[in-house]
Amino acid sequence: MNGNDWTKRYPRIVEEAARLRAPLIIDAEVVHLSADGVSDFDALHSRTADEKAIALAFDLLLSGEDIRRQPLVERKTALKWVLRRAREGIQYVEHAEGHGDKLFAAVCNLGLEGIVSKQLTSAYKSGPSKAWIKVKNPKSPAATRAIDGTF
Repeated sequence: MNGNDWTKRYPRIVEEAARLRAPLIIDAEVVHLSADGVSDFDALHSRTADEKAIALAFDLLLSGEDIRRQPLVERKTALKWVLRRAREGIQYVEHAEGHGDKLFAAVCNLGLEGIVSKQLTSAYKSGPSKAWIKVKNPKSPAATRAIDGTF
């Protein structure tokens, strides 16, 4: 996001990316997952488990050519194909259609950070957009850190 080169920090992701067909630009979030599969920001932020961090991939921007203008649903299909043989360093993030309220309730019950809702027909646009919205779980560790200033 800021143009930093973190290849030495996240070897697991780099190893997986090297296995993929190039050139690719994948939009993803780096996380450290706890034993129960929940994102552990403190472990990621402390840098004590960099070698265990993975990338959760949710969009594909370049796959040999610029595909940002294609609808999200087509980019997600292409991303799933690109990651079809991925092992552990990069994971494809599934999407769900409809019932956002039920999905958000389940996310909150699991203690996860929140959900991002995007229009399936939207082109890619970096930064805030009317085509997507992020709804945070107000009780998640990420939200409470932002409130108490420890983020």
